[in-house]
Parts: sequence; C-alpha cells; structure tokens
Amino acid sequence: MFNITDGRIYMNDDAGKMIAEVTFPNLDDNTIIIDHTFVDDSLRGQGIAAKLMLEVINYAKTHNKKIKASCSYAVKWFDKNKDEYKDIYLG
Repeated sequence: MFNITDGRIYMNDDAGKMIAEVTFPNLDDNTIIIDHTFVDDSLRGQGIAAKLMLEVINYAKTHNKKIKASCSYAVKWFDKNKDEYKDIYLG
C-alpha cells in the first residue's frame, strides 16, 4: 500500500499521482521529525493519515530512532495517543 524510503512514506494512485505522504527527515542521529503530512481529498475520512503515523512509528522502531513532530496533524495525533507511544515520541 505505502512506499517507504528514508525520510518519506507515500502512496500513489494508479496513474502515478502522489495521494498520501508523510515526510520525516533526520533531526540528528537518533531522532526523526515528522514535518509534513498530506492526504488527498479523495482519501479523506478513511484513516489514511493515522496509518501514515503508524508506518512512521514502525520505521522509527526498526531504525532505533525517536520521533519529534512539527506537523500540526502529527502533533495532534501523538497528543491523542501519547500514552501508547511515550517510549518513542519526544514531543
């Protein structure tokens, strides 16, 4: 479903248009920062943005990184789920 690269997780539609994306560059050797989340209007209401957050968490765990967020969606999402991800989310 998602394409995963260092610093970016995204999804394209059948025509190759990017329709969902989260970017998370390295802040330092141990931390990534979620700085952008995008979900196309055609996917709204399907929980795609939350799935992107879970993919970033899996990426961070796999690469032994902690997470910070500057993207407003990511900040709100982690605020709602802070107890579950307090071991990985630094705020």
